[in-house]
Amino acid sequence: MTDHSAPTDAPTAPGHAAAPDPLAPTDAPTAPGHAAAPDPLAPTDAPAAPGHAATPDPLSPTEAPATADPLAPTDAPNAPAAPDSLAVRGLAYAYPDGYQALFGVDLTVGRGERVALLGPNGAGKTTLVLHLNGILTGGAGTVTVAGLPVAKQHLAEIRRRVGIVFQDPDDQLFMPTVREDVAFGPAAAGLRGADLDAVVRRALERVGMAEFADRPPHHLSFGQRRRVAVATVLATEPEILVLDEPSSNLDPASRRELADVLRSLDVTVLMVTHDLPYALELCPRSVILSDGVIAADGRTQDVLSDPELMRRHRLELPYGFDPRSVTPAAQA
Repeated sequence: MTDHSAPTDAPTAPGHAAAPDPLAPTDAPTAPGHAAAPDPLAPTDAPAAPGHAATPDPLSPTEAPATADPLAPTDAPNAPAAPDSLAVRGLAYAYPDGYQALFGVDLTVGRGERVALLGPNGAGKTTLVLHLNGILTGGAGTVTVAGLPVAKQHLAEIRRRVGIVFQDPDDQLFMPTVREDVAFGPAAAGLRGADLDAVVRRALERVGMAEFADRPPHHLSFGQRRRVAVATVLATEPEILVLDEPSSNLDPASRRELADVLRSLDVTVLMVTHDLPYALELCPRSVILSDGVIAADGRTQDVLSDPELMRRHRLELPYGFDPRSVTPAAQA
């Protein structure tokens, strides 16, 4: 079968001239005495007549500057990255009686992280926490909060940036009403009037306690008082929220309600706890403090799934609880 689309190179029959291709270029010389007809589409380099400017060809390309691409990368330097919420370097501390609680702790917590601080009793967890807002000072090493060193001249701002929620909410609630308790911190910082009212309302809304603003704290349940204690800290807009055993003494429903609140907060969280399933539920990362040093730092599920590590630092899971069979809510 012949392919009719294929080109042919068959020679012309003898005695017959080949028909010219009307589209093929020709190089035939112009007949003498006749100038070749100019190609109207060919570019010309002829100079303009004296006193007359050359007429621009409307079809010729121009050298107009290209419009800048707003998406193109630039060589301008990037804005500096925000500092970590917490940076502890070489922190060591001995109490006046000579007992050494910390032996060179190094810990970094990035902005927005939720980190569980685990460890047996006497490991140094409380001592570390009391260094974060300058209650304890004088040992070796440094602590910075969002780039600001914990030092005497910065203590007022440091204590605004580091909000500590105590294990017993009654240690934090001492005013006649919930509203006054939540207003205490920002009012002490100088906030007044409508601005103060807005801050108090927003803090109570964040913990689901706005409807209890005018109730006396001692008329609330223990779980409700703990959420109000969290609100007293949130009212100062802290950089980092430090929670000391937040799930202790809570019934299952109150425990879940507090977990929902903590997950909803756009704030860095350091949670000191012995409640290992709660740590797995809320904190993607866990740090073990043991004998005054950081003994482990990693994914909470990995830390809790290492039986030898857990045994060595006196950490035990509830009977029958297998962290490997759970999809942590914080990582789902």
